Amino acid sequence: MKPSVFADAWEGLRRNKSIAVSVILVTMISLYLLGVGLLAQRQVDQMKGYWYDRVQVSIYMCTDTSAQPNCSTGAATQDQRESVAAQLEEMEPLVKDVYWESEEEAYSRFKQDYKNSPLAGHIRVGDIPPSYRVQLSDPEEFETVASAFEGAPGVASVPNLREVFSPLFRAINIITAVMVGLAVLTLVSAVLLMATTIRQAAFTRRREIAIMKLVGASNRTIRTPFIIETVASGLIGALMAIGLLWVSAWALFDRYLLQENSGTAFISSNDVWVIAPFLLVGVVVLAIGTSTVTLWRYLRV
Repeated sequence: MKPSVFADAWEGLRRNKSIAVSVILVTMISLYLLGVGLLAQRQVDQMKGYWYDRVQVSIYMCTDTSAQPNCSTGAATQDQRESVAAQLEEMEPLVKDVYWESEEEAYSRFKQDYKNSPLAGHIRVGDIPPSYRVQLSDPEEFETVASAFEGAPGVASVPNLREVFSPLFRAINIITAVMVGLAVLTLVSAVLLMATTIRQAAFTRRREIAIMKLVGASNRTIRTPFIIETVASGLIGALMAIGLLWVSAWALFDRYLLQENSGTAFISSNDVWVIAPFLLVGVVVLAIGTSTVTLWRYLRV
């Protein structure tokens, strides 16, 4: 590319400082909002993984004191336990992991989980039946496992998790849809705002464009300085947006949420660097595409 093209682009930026600043600010605001949407999506994904890893289906086996109709013959036999274990093994890969929890282990876990509750003093070993604790590769399919073992020989009950987890799954899916919608809406807004700014720049230089066409300049020669100006302004705006995103994430997550809730799955300011390349590449593609399409009407013969 000829040096004069870059010189023309620099001259255009220098003469149209206000328009260049407009593109920078429009890009910064749009990409910042888009970045917020992407970071929020990463937070949703991280929280989804955090909670999904904790979703387990419990298959409680019959004991001598179980009151369920399915336990009228007494405690589950070894054959019945092995049958349940074999059926769970056949349900891989939906069944990710299976852990047998004895009555003693169930009692110890309850005492630990509810150590500050008055209930802890009223529970004895044997009050909580032994169970298979099943972790799923897709927790939203918990009903598949529950329905397969409900009423099976030796199985006392399989708690219905729909009332517990369906609102969680629904909320996660709604938040995901909202974040995707926000990202798309912001992207469209960025295109429209950038196109308006470019159109204004082309209009203010319409006489210059007409003179260049009269002396035989090609559309590519005329268009290239505009594209370089837009890409340069867009990159500056993108870098400012990335810097602002990092400061926001650092202040909100690193300095507050992660300090106050260290055991919860939160993203950090490092996630900004994950999405930064996509923002930079995206703004270059956006600037080139928007400039080319917007300038088309001014370059028609």
